Amino acid sequence: MVKRVAIVGAGVSGLASIKCCLEEGLEPTCFERSCDLGGLWRFTEHVEEGRASLYKSVVSNSSKEMSCYSDFPFPEDYPNFVPNSLFLEYLKLYSTQFNLLRCICFNTKVCSITKRPDFDVSGQWEVVTVHEGKQSSDIFDAVMVCTGFLTNLHLPLDSFPGIQTFKGQYFHSRQYKHPDIFKDKRVLVVGMGNSGTDIAVEASHLAKKVFLSTTGGAWVISRVFDSGYPWDMIFMTRFQNMLRNLLPTPIVSWLISKKMNSWFNHVNYGVAPEDRTQLREPVLNDELPGRIITGKVLIKPSIKEVKENSVVFNNTPKEEPIDIIVFATGYTFAFPFLEESIVKVEDGQASLYKYIFPAHLPKPTLAVIGLIKPLGSMIPTGETQARWVVQVLKGAITLPPPSVMMREVNERKKNKHSGFGLCYCKALQTDYITYIDDLLTSFNAKPDLRAMLLTDPRLALSIFFGPCSPYHFRLTGPGKWEGARKAILTQWDRTVKSTKTRTVQESSSSFETLLKLFGFLALLVAVFLIFL
Repeated sequence: MVKRVAIVGAGVSGLASIKCCLEEGLEPTCFERSCDLGGLWRFTEHVEEGRASLYKSVVSNSSKEMSCYSDFPFPEDYPNFVPNSLFLEYLKLYSTQFNLLRCICFNTKVCSITKRPDFDVSGQWEVVTVHEGKQSSDIFDAVMVCTGFLTNLHLPLDSFPGIQTFKGQYFHSRQYKHPDIFKDKRVLVVGMGNSGTDIAVEASHLAKKVFLSTTGGAWVISRVFDSGYPWDMIFMTRFQNMLRNLLPTPIVSWLISKKMNSWFNHVNYGVAPEDRTQLREPVLNDELPGRIITGKVLIKPSIKEVKENSVVFNNTPKEEPIDIIVFATGYTFAFPFLEESIVKVEDGQASLYKYIFPAHLPKPTLAVIGLIKPLGSMIPTGETQARWVVQVLKGAITLPPPSVMMREVNERKKNKHSGFGLCYCKALQTDYITYIDDLLTSFNAKPDLRAMLLTDPRLALSIFFGPCSPYHFRLTGPGKWEGARKAILTQWDRTVKSTKTRTVQESSSSFETLLKLFGFLALLVAVFLIFL
């Protein structure tokens, strides 16, 4: 029987894994190579080996109501999108609330995790660690790997002819911390993901000129969405997700395109994605269109050639003088403490059942948490994975035979799209709500909306039409939280509270009241048509 569990990493997924183990009577020991918890969210002035690195100005892309742990809301006075310093404070509040620090060994590097000789029977692992120069080993019944995928930078210099002759400064975005280095410089940022766009916008406030080079473009959205509410609280609802999955992909892509262009025309700004069928993670940036329209950021195509003091872009013969190049070219991931035979990484993904368990192992006692890219927050995703894993380790959930799991993994790797809904065709991408519900169903934690519509219609409507917030995942089943219902019904109040710091009298009219009444009646009709 599984009792002792080794957890690698004390970031957001590692902390959730510790708590889940404690809740179910297991004995977790978490190994954290740095001096403190927080993982990605702990800012340091210098890049630390083996740990994700962020820049000083990083703010969460998911709102606080959508990115909290499912039984621990953010404090009410926190802003809707949380700066990294407050996010770290929240993680420390979480660890204090659930007494997690007692399980963490800081300044301890995991050197190797290997199967015991009797693994086929016991499922046990030998974990070798180093603390203050002293090596030790211990035996664990199970292992949960929570190291993330933002530690190994991807810097394909061979793709940029002439880079070795460049006399200016160049570096990967992982090394970026503050915008001061860009003052009065001509800056080129390569890569239009969230980091690249953030850096280009920050640089534009100090630099002489800023270019943002992109090969494929991207949809750019603001954190401030319809009526000023956070984007994910509007976009990520069960109702909208159901509609998207029922519609043919071309129609969904057209609707997404129309919505994205309602803020600004992406074609006119040179940022529209070339492939508008396959879903690419949208870029969250509130300033980019304003920096483009004022000439502070210039969008450019891919690089043709780098020269000593300039760059030539494809389809544009003019040389542009450049002083600094920032490569925001993403990351690869690896597990240096694991043998390749345990978790093999190929083409940006691993053979993991449900993105968690190595499918070929005879004993499911090693799990990878957080190696996934849902269109949703990583905290509730990693937490739900950890809850599911603990149920597997306890024996409450039985996994299919390895052959069946491998077949499912191989099918997923083929990236065959059904032709309906959003097209998740990139490695590690998946539908957030569908994926979470699949895991919750396995241990009877998915809310039953049909039954709830009869017993608690107000809550059922909030769950179906409102934001798919993490509190949904604690309404029932193992780990049920008594405060989940209240948290769901008051989430909009907390959202408005952090912005409404000045009271303004709202105007109302009888016509407006009448419209609201008709709208409510139409909503009731829609609900009964859907559920009955």
